[in-house]
Amino acid sequence: MTDNSRPPLPPFTYETAVQKVRAAENAWNSRNPEKIALAYTLDSKWRNRAEFLSGRGEIVKFLQRKWARELDYRLIKELWTFNDARIAVRFAYEWHDDAGNWFRSYGNENWEFDEDGLMKLRLASINDLPINASERRYHWRLGPRPEDHPGLSELDL
Repeated sequence: MTDNSRPPLPPFTYETAVQKVRAAENAWNSRNPEKIALAYTLDSKWRNRAEFLSGRGEIVKFLQRKWARELDYRLIKELWTFNDARIAVRFAYEWHDDAGNWFRSYGNENWEFDEDGLMKLRLASINDLPINASERRYHWRLGPRPEDHPGLSELDL
């Protein structure tokens, strides 16, 4: 383990994979691009929808653009499966645009980590569903999801 390590480290167990997923969820709910980018390798590769990114600088710029457009963003991630240095998650997040139109975005991510627990590969597939404000299910204050808030399975998402 080095000073730049991001525990838990691979190879993952069920418990450490769940911890890694929740840590990622909490980080993304912070909406702090510079802090989030530190969880990725310097040369991390991403596919996010149809966009391809490489490196922390591009990740920061992407996240800044994302949250300038996706307002009041709240995310829930759930472990799908894991093996050695790889984790697959499913997720859903709610947000609105600057016109007040609400969306729930659903997706899957495949992650691969280096020996220090930094993500070196992130492949994300995402679909957006327009919803009415009354259909929202994520009502916590901006920031990390409260520990007692239901997850995706409990919400039947």
